[in-house]
Amino acid sequence: MPPNQPSRDNQPQPRSEEITTTIIKEIDTLTNGFSNYSIRKLVEHAEKFGFYLQQNQLKTNQVRKFLDAVNRIKADLPEDEDFSKIETDVVLLKPKLAYAAARQSSVQALSKVMSAAIDKVYSISDFQRLVQFLESTIAYHKAAGGRD
Repeated sequence: MPPNQPSRDNQPQPRSEEITTTIIKEIDTLTNGFSNYSIRKLVEHAEKFGFYLQQNQLKTNQVRKFLDAVNRIKADLPEDEDFSKIETDVVLLKPKLAYAAARQSSVQALSKVMSAAIDKVYSISDFQRLVQFLESTIAYHKAAGGRD
């Protein structure tokens, strides 16, 4: 389905620039970390963004190293919730995205949005919200017909 065509619920889908800009603007307003991203707004944005990424021919394997790195951090979350133990790993997700975006143009929008999000991760709860956003986006990407 082309951008700006009605989706299943007859809502027009935004153009890539619109949804990417909208999400980044929302992220930029988060003054106290990514965990302040309203879960309802997050899911709404993830749905639109996942649809766009599918339309842009993003394949999950194009961001596999990034997804794997996020899952490794998630699996190794410190029990004492000391963010400093994972901060380096979280910040180093940005170069992984940049590399994937440099190799495949279909990853560029995801790289821009996730990099803005990573810049707002200052705590374990912020990281957990980042994971929710990524997982939601990938789920909607797959639901829209995205491939591995």
